Amino acid sequence: MSTLEKKDTQKEHQPMNPSEKRSNRKLLISGLLVILISINGILLYMNYQKKEKNEEQAEVIRVKDKELENQIKVYEALKADFERQSQELQAMGLENDSLEAQIASISSDLTELRGFRKSSYSLADQRRFRDRAQAFEQQLKQKDQEIATLKQDNEVLFTENTSLKTTQNRLSDSLTTMKSTNDNLVEKVKVASRLEAQRMNVQVVNKRGKELDDKDNEFRIRNVEKIRVAFNLGKNDVAPREPKTIYMRLIEPDGAALYNLSTGSGSFDIDGQDMYYTAKRDIVFDNTQQQVSFVYSKNAEYKKGQHTIELYADGFLIGTTSFVLK
Repeated sequence: MSTLEKKDTQKEHQPMNPSEKRSNRKLLISGLLVILISINGILLYMNYQKKEKNEEQAEVIRVKDKELENQIKVYEALKADFERQSQELQAMGLENDSLEAQIASISSDLTELRGFRKSSYSLADQRRFRDRAQAFEQQLKQKDQEIATLKQDNEVLFTENTSLKTTQNRLSDSLTTMKSTNDNLVEKVKVASRLEAQRMNVQVVNKRGKELDDKDNEFRIRNVEKIRVAFNLGKNDVAPREPKTIYMRLIEPDGAALYNLSTGSGSFDIDGQDMYYTAKRDIVFDNTQQQVSFVYSKNAEYKKGQHTIELYADGFLIGTTSFVLK
């Protein structure tokens, strides 16, 4: 071994002095610090990146949620508007099946949209519902225009109907007035054409068929078998020449009219009420002051006292007289 090699070997195995040891320690600590700082920097950067990513995801979720809620509000407003249209049409007495179908479709979309609150609401879903909402809005505007036209037409019809009703009321009032006037005229003519029994004469017919007169119209009851009433119909140029029915009521002293179906008695209407008659005659009025007579047999004993005879025709009392049986 050479002298130089021996020196180097000795140098290598020679212990470090304290100053060299301190220097090496500082270098080691410095290196470790650099490594730690680098690692912290990397960790901070990674945390920052993760935070940014989380914030971006949170923002995306927030935007999607906001878009979803806005879309739900749009569909709720659309449903309310279509329901308004349906109510307006119903108020006009109209129905629209297509409108009801649209309301059902919007209700179905709303149910689906609300379901996205618990699931993913993708961009494709957003575009789909946005496009459907635009289509519904177009239909809504078109239907509003149709309803506006219908309302205008209804207003015109209402005005025309009001005018027609006013005219109709006027005509009705005129007709009522005319009818009242006509009824008054008819009533006046009816009153004017009323027949009148003149020169009424009462006779009694005894069992032998002999007619007995009395100027005071007083007769003994034992002589009475039948009652004969004769009279003339007064002249009346207003009364039409036509068939007439004359009713005779023979009223006994107790106030009751003699009434017997077997002898031709019955009832007739007078002022809206039924009244019993004793006998009736059908004649043809000829305005010649013709004579008419009734012959009535009671087929029973007559009562003593004053008897009254009433004659009726066309709903009017046309004559009355009385006689006494004693």
